[in-house]
Amino acid sequence: MTRHKSFKQRVRTRMDKTGESYTAARSHLVGRDGEAPASEPAASAETSHEAPPEPAAESPADHAAPTRPTTAAISSRVSDEALHRASGRDYGQWFDLLDAWGATGRTHTEMAAWLVQEHGMGGWWAQTVTVAYEQARGLRVPGQKKDGFACSASKTIDVAAARAFAAVAEEAGRERWLEDHALSVRTANAPKRLRADFDADTRLAFEFTARGEAKTVVAVEHSRLADADEAARSKALWRERLGRLKALLEQDPS
Repeated sequence: MTRHKSFKQRVRTRMDKTGESYTAARSHLVGRDGEAPASEPAASAETSHEAPPEPAAESPADHAAPTRPTTAAISSRVSDEALHRASGRDYGQWFDLLDAWGATGRTHTEMAAWLVQEHGMGGWWAQTVTVAYEQARGLRVPGQKKDGFACSASKTIDVAAARAFAAVAEEAGRERWLEDHALSVRTANAPKRLRADFDADTRLAFEFTARGEAKTVVAVEHSRLADADEAARSKALWRERLGRLKALLEQDPS
């Protein structure tokens, strides 16, 4: 790891002196000194139009490792300090570079790829900066994804993961807390995750994270929503329905 960081620092030092892109500076150093450190990961652009999938819930460990932040942190924006520590620049500095490059006239994919290829940024961080830039410049509304808007909610329930999963996956149990909504299971991996169609034209992704033998975090992401207003209504719905689920299961956890 130390060798990897040392090599990347030499690349960045050359970039500052010569004005070369990361790729050009790296190629020069590799050509002069031989192979780059074996531990250096290959730079690759993760070019999806959305940030990485959101985990079911955050734990204290998530906050203890700012160099590998959870995706949930993207929505509240990873801190300037963490970004600077990982990439050598804060948001304002990256935004200035993107502005100078003309990023407002580029696609999400082009922006993320440029950060990776020209500045040596890791793919996850390129996505984080790109999404933050799009939001800051009014190119993307918070909660917006390539297939519409999304929202999420979670609840910690004092039952085993298998019991919580069954209450969502099984139609008879689901009717007791969901009511008046059509949920059709697409895929299920008991007792960890479930994907479903919801009210015909939207999607649900449930995650069940065990926090011991009798405690489970149930998280749901509702996607393919029409706009921010619908996402806000959906978030309120899921907070209320997960509250019902919690009350139901904790009254009768068997």
